Amino acid sequence: MNADPRQIIEDSAMSRLQYTIIALTVGLNALDGFDVLAISFAGPGIAAEWGLGNAGLGYVLAMELIGMAVGSVLLGGVADRIGRKPTIMGCLFAMVIGMFMVTTTSNLVELSIWRVLTGLGIGGMLAAINAVAAEFSNTRKRAFAISTMAIGYPVGGVVGGLIVSRLLEFFDWRAIFYFGTAATLLFIPLVHFFMPESVHWLTRKQPADALDKINATMKRFGHAAVAALPHIDASERKKSTSFLFSSTMIRTTVLVTAAYFLHVITLYFILKWTPKLVVDMGFQPYLAGEVLTWASLGGALGCIFFGVLTIRFNLKSLTIFTFIMAWVFTGIFGRAPAELMSLKLYVAMAGFFTNAGIVGMYAILAQVFPTHARASGTGFAVGIGRGGSVLSPIIAGYLLQGGLEVPMVALVMGSGSIIAAVILLGLKLDPGRAEGIQGGKKEGIDKGDGVNDKDEAIAGGVVT
Repeated sequence: MNADPRQIIEDSAMSRLQYTIIALTVGLNALDGFDVLAISFAGPGIAAEWGLGNAGLGYVLAMELIGMAVGSVLLGGVADRIGRKPTIMGCLFAMVIGMFMVTTTSNLVELSIWRVLTGLGIGGMLAAINAVAAEFSNTRKRAFAISTMAIGYPVGGVVGGLIVSRLLEFFDWRAIFYFGTAATLLFIPLVHFFMPESVHWLTRKQPADALDKINATMKRFGHAAVAALPHIDASERKKSTSFLFSSTMIRTTVLVTAAYFLHVITLYFILKWTPKLVVDMGFQPYLAGEVLTWASLGGALGCIFFGVLTIRFNLKSLTIFTFIMAWVFTGIFGRAPAELMSLKLYVAMAGFFTNAGIVGMYAILAQVFPTHARASGTGFAVGIGRGGSVLSPIIAGYLLQGGLEVPMVALVMGSGSIIAAVILLGLKLDPGRAEGIQGGKKEGIDKGDGVNDKDEAIAGGVVT
């Protein structure tokens, strides 16, 4: 059968294995959500045990975020060069080592080293699974798949938070990282056995065994084998990450990266400082963990509602609206009284809109970057963007230590989302331009690429 395997996947109903792969990306993203929040849950205990002030704790909270930023940028490009699956497997091993070794630390330097390693794994994995969710779904379900994948992040916070809150009642902060190590280790065999290499990546890169691997995957999906791969020029197969900064893409790359960077400042203020702020109000650490869990619960609901609303509303407009509301509810949370139910309600609303905004950005990233640059483009935007996550807890720490009241700190930290909303006003969602489509025809077809106009011209699966 002479057909482009990518087009078959694009046009066909999704198989059970494809849904299983999407479910795996949810679980992997949940690991991201838990690992990032692990140090937030542990923060009060570490600060008490090691005598850290707010500024020192801010640096502790930022360490894995530095690793995430570097990992997203560097390993996103690796995922485009060597494949999605080996990158994810390598990242999981790094996360297992980093999470476990944290339990052996006795000083701030050792702790920082292992949190950076964990962050490297998280960052690289995130860039790869965004590409996996886009490439293993069909055109009709792609927006759903990406939104579902993004739900994993707050779900990881919710489930992990419920478990951690109980652990902290009986054990010290190290128990959090023992649990995280075991949960991460579980996914290594699951990815190995249930996640094949991306057919889109194999078709585009065409390594020596590409056809055999593609046909093995197509059989598992319930499709007939293809007789040959579509012809793609060697220059097309070897396109590098420099494409992100070409005249075609640089404006888009800069805008989406800046928007992600600024919105993440708001998100990570909520994720990183909520436990400490609640403890400072006089509550026990395990109750502070429960409050943070509500932020993740609200975030999970925000992801679900955002995915549903993209069916009826313009993606960019919807994302801008969530950014504005994220700023509003971050400010409201900063003024919440020292009453547990009020804190849970307000932080849940802040989590709802901050996480919904992240889903919007993931959908935008999947739409504007083509296959050969999808992981590297996502990795660059998320990696540089997560520089905002590094700065967020540090800036908040200095503002608090400098004597600024919590309500004003919340407004300042939430303002990143407002600026991000303004930036998105200048973004044009035109995936066809990124793929080189001129007048409805793909340039690659004229070169013998053999890809149907519809393939990747709707890279994100979201019509705007």
